[in-house]
Amino acid sequence: MKQLLIVDDDLSMRMALSESLESCGYAVETAENGADGLNRFREHAFDAVITDMRMPRMSGMDVLRGVKRISFRTPVIVITAYGTVNTAVEAMKEGAADFIMKPFSLDDLESVVKNVLNARPKDRGDESEASEERIGPGFEIITRSRRILSILDVLKTVAKSKSSVLIQGESGTGKELFARFLYRHSNRRDNPFVAVNCAAIPHNLLESEMFGYEKGAFTGAMKSKPGRFELADGGTLLLDEVGEMDIQLQTKLLRVIQESEVDRLGGKSPVPVDVRIIATTNVDLLKAIDERAFRGDLYYRLNVIPVKIPPLRDRVEDIVLLSEYFIKKYSRINEKPPLRLSEKALAALTAYPWPGNVRELENAMERAVLICDQNEIFARHLFLENPQPEKNADPGIAIRRAETGTTLHDMEKNLIYETLSRAHGNKTQASKILGISVRTMRNKLNEYGDQESVDAQDA
Repeated sequence: MKQLLIVDDDLSMRMALSESLESCGYAVETAENGADGLNRFREHAFDAVITDMRMPRMSGMDVLRGVKRISFRTPVIVITAYGTVNTAVEAMKEGAADFIMKPFSLDDLESVVKNVLNARPKDRGDESEASEERIGPGFEIITRSRRILSILDVLKTVAKSKSSVLIQGESGTGKELFARFLYRHSNRRDNPFVAVNCAAIPHNLLESEMFGYEKGAFTGAMKSKPGRFELADGGTLLLDEVGEMDIQLQTKLLRVIQESEVDRLGGKSPVPVDVRIIATTNVDLLKAIDERAFRGDLYYRLNVIPVKIPPLRDRVEDIVLLSEYFIKKYSRINEKPPLRLSEKALAALTAYPWPGNVRELENAMERAVLICDQNEIFARHLFLENPQPEKNADPGIAIRRAETGTTLHDMEKNLIYETLSRAHGNKTQASKILGISVRTMRNKLNEYGDQESVDAQDA
């Protein structure tokens, strides 16, 4: 059950909001002022915060900033009776997920809360713990992978341009983290960063969310509302999962990119916007173009700077690093003593293909911390599914698998070669997974007559 915190100095408003959201299945706590709200937020992990803008002593903007200092990823919805486009832009610039102007219906509130929670990034990390591997303030990209470090170097190089960036990768690889890394290193970092989850918002609502609408543009449009493009003016707009966007809406998006102006629904004249676009997707857009599900001209507009995030199985060196980070995080959250991974657990983690990538790994570590009743996490605590053959495995990596009827000598040989391949030729890592010394590994390779491979790896 999602847990919400409502901060409002008006008792009747707190009661109305609480009753409405509880009827939708949310668990709700309330606070009568900003200070009380932040104290409650420090003591409990809420999925979202809803705050009134104008309150005595501590304003909604102060609450927003306080929440973001504690947990940057927790979405905050701001309610105001004094809203203008400038106020909304200021709130979005400070990190608000959305805003609602009074007067509003409870249906409006429920819709905004649902959209914000559905769009919440799942690749979340803990912002308060610093480490030498962290890159980017408040946004963890924890890595030792040369491929990832190379991607970050590219993003730093292009950060100050206005060119569109297309970030592609499997689900769970943390594409939004890389988008925010790019934003943090750009010359737009002091201006709004606005995200639109194209998969979470229904197609019939996405157009009005992106481009805005005028009062009376459609049934229920009781007031004008700026779209995400206007809110991101001067800053950066993230189109998350752009491959899920309806083909007809893609045409309008293409025009906005080309003309740098948006047409509100029901509007009489276009509104100029200055926005840097970052798009992410786990869809094969070239295949989608062939299937007429995605416009080719839009693809080439977005793909000015292409970035491909490798799956976790292709950067084995990060698996243990990330596992230890998540174990430390969830041990602290659940007030458990520090835990360590057993050798067999380490072997299981590095041998598993991680189809859900970093998101799946985080979930596995959270689960292991919760069910572990000792100081050591064993393989049985991981509950990993039987790994399936990788559909997109690199054909240049020869995976030698043992079959029924092979000798123990061949099974041992195949296991060592497979583990070495998964460790990308790193004998130290492969030896650690197998529980043997590097010297034993070298002797075994000599025994198999693979001295050339040993010499090449030692070079």
